[in-house]
Amino acid sequence: MTSEKQKMIAGGLYLPNDPEIQADSAATQVWLARYNALLGADAQTRLAVLRERIAAGDECNIRPPFYCDYGFNIRLGTGVFMNFNCVVLDVTHVTIGDRTQIGPAVQIYAADHPRDLARRREGLEFARPVAIGADVWIGGGAIILPGVTIGDGAIIGAGSVVTRNVPPHATVVGNPARAAGARA
Repeated sequence: MTSEKQKMIAGGLYLPNDPEIQADSAATQVWLARYNALLGADAQTRLAVLRERIAAGDECNIRPPFYCDYGFNIRLGTGVFMNFNCVVLDVTHVTIGDRTQIGPAVQIYAADHPRDLARRREGLEFARPVAIGADVWIGGGAIILPGVTIGDGAIIGAGSVVTRNVPPHATVVGNPARAAGARA
């Protein structure tokens, strides 16, 4: 039998109030309080605590405060930098490639909800993975929506809302994010 947690991670419909999921969420909240208390600590100390919950490559630097749902669904390449106040809703896989730089208050959402009202009333949710390539630059306040893939070397303008995949080396801006220079 498939657990609600297994369904969640696989991107299927799941019930978020499941006891196993709630226990994982509570454990993450305790870990986040510890991590976010390290604001003045050196990068190596923060990286050691980060790796207790997140698969992080060498030289990763996530400045507190940082927020996520679980942490164990996040994979960070070498040299990833996330500035203050970033949020990652990692109910399924969120992958960020080597040397990617993420500005303050960026939000990355893998969590999603059924469009059908009856399903939402049942309390069901689902997720779609987010994949961000290597050498990507995401400006402050950008929002990356569920299921989006951002190619290597892309640039996401500050405040952009990324609703669709972004090709490698493209620059997108706006809400919804479009190729720089494109007209609505």
